[in-house]
Amino acid sequence: MIVLIIILVILIALVLWGVSAYNGLVTLRNRVKNGWAQIDVQLKQRADLIPNLVETVKGYAGHESTVLTQVTAARAGVVAAASDPNATTVQRAAAENALSRALVNLQATAEAYPQLQANQNFMDLQAQLKELESKIAYARQFYNDVVLKYNTATETVPSNIIAGLFHFEQAEYFQADEQSRAVPQVKF
Repeated sequence: MIVLIIILVILIALVLWGVSAYNGLVTLRNRVKNGWAQIDVQLKQRADLIPNLVETVKGYAGHESTVLTQVTAARAGVVAAASDPNATTVQRAAAENALSRALVNLQATAEAYPQLQANQNFMDLQAQLKELESKIAYARQFYNDVVLKYNTATETVPSNIIAGLFHFEQAEYFQADEQSRAVPQVKF
């Protein structure tokens, strides 16, 4: 009789642990999704701001068509990746990194035009873009922190047992590509 009670208590404890581990993994997986959604909101705002920035620069530096074309093409790539339900985090990150590089080129081009630098509309757009870039950086950091917690939970004992049973997959980090890591070359 006592052995039966002990076995029953152990079974109940295992079931409670399993439910708790499963719920913890679901919570972390949902935080990863929420983290990505927060990045997505900021990236959408940046993508919406870029046409205004390009038009402002175009008015002053219209002959810089290569840079303007790069920004426009990079923005189109971001919009396409964002609207593709099959796009992976890596593909989205690559598109975002290309846009970031194009924006750096646009800002460098704008510095060559003092009258553009003095334009209030351009200055406002630059300030909004700078604020959005800060928010994007924070959202990426938050996302990667949540991915770290989730991936750790799916790999460590004993929650990896539940993760394996219920097919919890590793989440991908938001990483900069190799071109974004390169040191910029400044020539005078």
